[in-house]
Amino acid sequence: MSVLVGKSAPSFSANAVVNGHIVENFSLDQYKDSKYVLFFFYPKDFTFVCPTELHAFQDKLAEFEKRNVAVVGCSTDTEMSHWGWLQVPRNKGGIEGITYPLVADTNKTISAAYDVLVGDYGFDEYGDLAVEGELIAYRGLFLMDKEGIVQHQLVNNLPLGRSIKEALRMVDALQHFEENGEVCPMDWDIGSDAMEANHASTAAYLAKG
Repeated sequence: MSVLVGKSAPSFSANAVVNGHIVENFSLDQYKDSKYVLFFFYPKDFTFVCPTELHAFQDKLAEFEKRNVAVVGCSTDTEMSHWGWLQVPRNKGGIEGITYPLVADTNKTISAAYDVLVGDYGFDEYGDLAVEGELIAYRGLFLMDKEGIVQHQLVNNLPLGRSIKEALRMVDALQHFEENGEVCPMDWDIGSDAMEANHASTAAYLAKG
C-alpha cells in the first residue's frame, strides 16, 4: 500500500455525476489553490454499507463546506450506474439526494493510482487477461490541502465503514495547524488545547538517538 501523505494527489480526468447530472472530464484540479478536498472511494453502487457512508457525507456536507472542503466520492462503477442509484429513494437503499460529485472510475486507473484497488490483473502464459479479485476499491479516504498535497489518508477493508466525525476532526486539525502553527495531539478537537511545535527541542532529542 502506497503512502501518499506529503505528496501531490494523483491527477485524473473522468466522467462523474454532479448533483444528479452527468459531466465529462471531471478533475480534482479544479479545486487547486481554492479548496481543500476530501476524496473518498467506496466499493460498489447498490450495496449495503456504502449508502450509509454516502448519506453521512451528505448529511454533514454543510459542515465540510463551512470549512471550505469539497467532498468527492468515487467507485469503479460507471457514471450511468451512479445516476441510476441516485434515482432510488434513501428508504429503499438508494442514494437519492446526494449532491456532491461521484466519479466513475470505470477503467480502474484512479483506484490504481491511489493504490486502493482490490485484486490483481495481468496476462497468463497464453496472453489472455487474467484477473484475481473483483477489481473494486477499498474504502480509501484522502484529505488534500489547497495546494493538492495529501495530508491524511485512511484505507479500510470492504466490510468496515468509516467515521465522518473523524474525517471532520482531521479537517479541523489540519486547518488549526495551518492557521496557528500548533500541532494537535491525540483526540484533539476544536476547543481543546493544542501544542506548540518546538523544533529545536525535537531536533536535539532525535540527535541523542
